[in-house]
Amino acid sequence: MIDTPHVGLIGCGGWGKLILRDLKALGTRVTCVAPSEKSRANAVANGADLIVSTLDELPQVEGAVVATPSDSHGDVLLSLLPRNIPLFVEKPLTSDRVTAQLLARTAPDRIFVMDKWRYHAGIERIAQYARSGEIGDVLGLRLYRLGWSMTHNEVDPIWNLLPHDLSICLHVLGDVPPVTTAFADGLGPASSGLVAMLERDGGPRVVIETSAHHPVNRRSVILACTDGTVTLNGSLDEHLILRQGSPDNLNAPEIKVPFRNYMPLEAELAAFLRHLSGGPAPMSSVTEGALIVERVCDIRRMAGLPE
Repeated sequence: MIDTPHVGLIGCGGWGKLILRDLKALGTRVTCVAPSEKSRANAVANGADLIVSTLDELPQVEGAVVATPSDSHGDVLLSLLPRNIPLFVEKPLTSDRVTAQLLARTAPDRIFVMDKWRYHAGIERIAQYARSGEIGDVLGLRLYRLGWSMTHNEVDPIWNLLPHDLSICLHVLGDVPPVTTAFADGLGPASSGLVAMLERDGGPRVVIETSAHHPVNRRSVILACTDGTVTLNGSLDEHLILRQGSPDNLNAPEIKVPFRNYMPLEAELAAFLRHLSGGPAPMSSVTEGALIVERVCDIRRMAGLPE
């Protein structure tokens, strides 16, 4: 049992500083690997206990969180593996299929992916509807992740956006079905947005629309079942909208289903810290992370984009 865990945070940029903030709020001792002047300033401002410039300087820690640019995740994780500690990496696991598969084979029980939407209370409530059958059998899942512009320059918007929706699919359906169709959305450069369809024989159909060139911001998840359709309209909402009736019933009553919203980032970090103290593993194993990377690559290839 670890009373005050000592965690390494690799990277302290725009998202890493929020991770550091929440780790400190959870009572964690944090050493930051922050090579740039800006990242060091972020580490100081958010209360890092120790700041070093390179991975080689990182002291012994009980676990590590990786928040470097997406295209560096694979190299950083491989460098950390000899430490034999649990590792929590921001999504995506990697931005290439081969390295993702290598990590899944090499450290199946020590690497976990920070799929924050799996810790969103609204997504968990939708998953409960899917698992329980309380609104019938699942017919399909529709996901929208639309907005204007991106702040991550190391990979294109599809690598940044699509893993979120694939992790929601995994959480709600317990599966990420094979890709059947994918095409660029036409709203901007081909690499900025697409529409994809996933379906396993006899299973629900999943449709994902994602774009960084959509003029209106939208984050919506819709689960359609034989006896009801439930929707999360936005990440900050504190209720779902349930249409209680079959999808062809235009008069199906609309019901608000409240839930207690909390910050998913802090929730997933708390899960990782509990794991360091002997608790269960956080959601999204490296194997699941590698599956999501594989599906992103399949979707990109089918849409005519390089993997």
